[in-house]
Amino acid sequence: MATEIKAPVFPESVADGTIATWHKQPGEAVSRDEVICDIETDKVVLEVVAPADGTISAIIKNEGDTVLSSEVIAQFEEGAVSGAAQTQAVQSEQKVEQAAAQTEAGAAPVVERAQVQDQAPAVRKALTETGIAAGDVAGTGRGGRITKEDVTNHQTKPAVSPLSVAVGERIEKRVPMTRLRKRVAERLLAATQQTAMLTTFNEVNMKPIMEMRAQFKDAFEKRHGARLGFMSFFVKAATEALKRYPAVNASIDGEDIVYHGYYDIGVAVSSERGLVVPVLRDTDRMNYAEVENGIRAYAGKARDGKLGIEDMTGGTFTITNGGTFGSLLSTPILNTPQTAILGMHKIQERPMAVNGQVEILPMMYLALSYDHRLIDGKEAVGFLVTIKELLEEPARLILDL
Repeated sequence: MATEIKAPVFPESVADGTIATWHKQPGEAVSRDEVICDIETDKVVLEVVAPADGTISAIIKNEGDTVLSSEVIAQFEEGAVSGAAQTQAVQSEQKVEQAAAQTEAGAAPVVERAQVQDQAPAVRKALTETGIAAGDVAGTGRGGRITKEDVTNHQTKPAVSPLSVAVGERIEKRVPMTRLRKRVAERLLAATQQTAMLTTFNEVNMKPIMEMRAQFKDAFEKRHGARLGFMSFFVKAATEALKRYPAVNASIDGEDIVYHGYYDIGVAVSSERGLVVPVLRDTDRMNYAEVENGIRAYAGKARDGKLGIEDMTGGTFTITNGGTFGSLLSTPILNTPQTAILGMHKIQERPMAVNGQVEILPMMYLALSYDHRLIDGKEAVGFLVTIKELLEEPARLILDL
């Protein structure tokens, strides 16, 4: 029975999408709920799954084509696998087995990587995203098959430039930007051009939090099932500081200032497809374990490409942690229409003057970028100092001081 496969219903904030990858081709067998296509929008990548067991009879929208909400992208034939697909599967399996036998006997495998690639959707997806040619990857799987780990290892392997390459023969590779990366680039460029962005800095002694974490992390994990990290302290400190400085939690809408009476804090996460900012809702009502579990869940979704548009919609303030990559100091760019963003950085031991004595302390630089159209310097500095004080004396958060 023929069935139309349609693009998902896009939210109002998403006008259209682009066919990123077809994981199955016409005639190939698919199982119910198996991912057959990825559609990339300005914010997330949406997966289209097979409605039942069967085969794709025709692809209407090819990779790179623009699709609208609920637009037909393919025709699907429900039921038994076609004879051509069965023959192709048998032939491919025979080639793999032949390659495995020859490999065991010391002969070179005869399975072409491109053919093996067609049988592995995860591998095909990884090759498409990285722009790596299948023939460049050494397969370590059975019969020389390429695994997803092979693609990852190839991507991170240092490039070796042959000494015999003559001047003028340097190799270049041109890869089009994904929709998500283009959208991120547009938003960041707009933030620098359309706001009066300014950054103020401070530093925080992380020793009190590190000691508290070392003392209670095992009991915390046993009680709540979550690891006690540094981010929950920053989220709770930022929430308290936002209560004291409402302008930092506000946004500009045309000629109006919108003061938000809630605290939705976005946490910037780096993914393979680009920077995404999932949002923790009502952080003033969350405890430390809920913050940690929320961040961990979002990190897993970002890693697996499962973040939904609803996960990243809204947000009144953003925290970004460049310290995870070793950054010592930076000036974060506003996540418009928000008017401020807090940048965390690497913890590094430095000599500090304490009561007339020099002590070696674990210090972190903090950066607050803000829109000077709405936030005055006094408020920005006061906000950052509040976060510093709350982190250096964590009891203040508990005692509401």
